[in-house]
Amino acid sequence: MSVRFLTWRAPVIGVFTAFMIVPVAATALFSVATRWDRSLWPEGLTLAWWLKVTSRSAFADTLLNSFWVAAVSMLVSLIAVVPAAYLAHTRLPQAKPWLELLSIVPFSLPGVVLALGLIRLYSKLPLPLVNTPNILVAAYVIVTLPFMYRAVMNTLESVDTRSLIEAAQSLGANPLQVLGWVVVPNIAAGIVNGSLLVLSAVFSEFVLANLLIGTRLKTFPIYLVEFTRSDARQASALALMSFVIAWIISLAILWTAARPGRRRQAESPPRSR
Repeated sequence: MSVRFLTWRAPVIGVFTAFMIVPVAATALFSVATRWDRSLWPEGLTLAWWLKVTSRSAFADTLLNSFWVAAVSMLVSLIAVVPAAYLAHTRLPQAKPWLELLSIVPFSLPGVVLALGLIRLYSKLPLPLVNTPNILVAAYVIVTLPFMYRAVMNTLESVDTRSLIEAAQSLGANPLQVLGWVVVPNIAAGIVNGSLLVLSAVFSEFVLANLLIGTRLKTFPIYLVEFTRSDARQASALALMSFVIAWIISLAILWTAARPGRRRQAESPPRSR
């Protein structure tokens, strides 16, 4: 059985690797091809399409808009989710099932339905949300709720919060000090992981940005889709940039997730022989 497994493992991994790499490689090659429609390989290579698409003023504007919306959504999500998860885990365990349910709902709502629902809801409230970036941030906080909540809650469940709270209270700390000075540093890995997941999801999101505010605050995905209708080579360059940014964020998530394990291994005392 083990020999058969080893025999089939290499081809399966190879096919999966090719399935993941070939589209990205083809997109990168097409973004630097002078022409690629008459033969199997490009007829020439050039960086003209990269220089052309990045030299536009809209490129820097849309990139900054996406990072700004992602950063604000991340901060709002942190402010809303971290205290709620902490209270549900320590003082209100009966609220935990409801938070679990709320964290699943965004997965079942299509972007079109969510956008229309938010527009109908916020248009009846005396709040400056509709047709502004604020409604986009509100939508992203809802959509990314599962990422932030699960990352924070998983870290809370892996830490002995009860002992930490009792120790802090015995030293005279109030509830806000317990949360800010004791609990948050011990769940920092989960907070960072959730924040990076929110950044990655918001940066590459197109449907809600296009439906809720459109060109009133043009984001990087909207800028990319516009080029798919006019110049596929420039669109390929933008798609590759988006992939690289998402790849860097993913590496940051993996690096952050691996740090607590390395730290515990370094701090563990050597075993006696």
